Amino acid sequence: MVQSDASAARLVALNITALQGDLDHPDTLPNLPTAQATLFYFAPPPASGDNDPRLDGVLARIPVDALPHKVIYISTSGVYGDRRGEWVTEATPPNPSTARSRRRLAAEETLLVWGARRQVPVVILRVGGIYGPGRWPLARLQRGEPILRAADCPYTNRIHADDLAAVCVAAAERGAAGEIYNVCDGHPSTMCDYFTLVAERFGLPAPEQVDLATARAVLSKEMMSYLGESRRLDNRKMLHDLGVTLRYPDLRAGLAAAEEEGAQAQDA
Repeated sequence: MVQSDASAARLVALNITALQGDLDHPDTLPNLPTAQATLFYFAPPPASGDNDPRLDGVLARIPVDALPHKVIYISTSGVYGDRRGEWVTEATPPNPSTARSRRRLAAEETLLVWGARRQVPVVILRVGGIYGPGRWPLARLQRGEPILRAADCPYTNRIHADDLAAVCVAAAERGAAGEIYNVCDGHPSTMCDYFTLVAERFGLPAPEQVDLATARAVLSKEMMSYLGESRRLDNRKMLHDLGVTLRYPDLRAGLAAAEEEGAQAQDA
């Protein structure tokens, strides 16, 4: 599902059938050709509110006589909230501390209820930070923006984009109905470590490290919201149940394979 003519044209060029519609205007959405297909739902909720009306609109466009074989939903590890650096498994009760994560949890619950009523298997992927081609924070590093110093930095979790794609395929093939899987490489580090290693790999100056008081004054609210939570995701269920072998089992492996992207890269 795409919104613009340009996006549709790019998919058509790749031999992919494109459906056009605006998730924020459900009346523009076509009925989805979902009969016995796997539906991958990756769209984020809106930036405000308590739930996900975009998801509601999509579900309303799935004909009851053409239900999908399975639904794979990308959620966020943020639904666990701040765990003060403790390890988190799928059995850890959600406790989202931001509105963004509360909307994600509401979407999870909506999908699971819908799937149970329609007898459609729904698999939830709680994903850590995604990195890889097009997602390196090169523009931020080139601007010389600082980062919270290592001593104050919380744990963060990551997954390479290619490994995430492989996990999505594995979830479609082997994910059980109603199951939740933590998706990450299993080697949490800090945001400070991430930016420093990326700068080193791409030959950029290491970011200045600042204390917490300075960070609050100079970093964006969005960045500070990420830095306000600390948890380490346990990925053993993903590896075992989905039979996934990660191509990039840690950040250094992903960086070693990174191609130079220069100023063309998008700020993550």
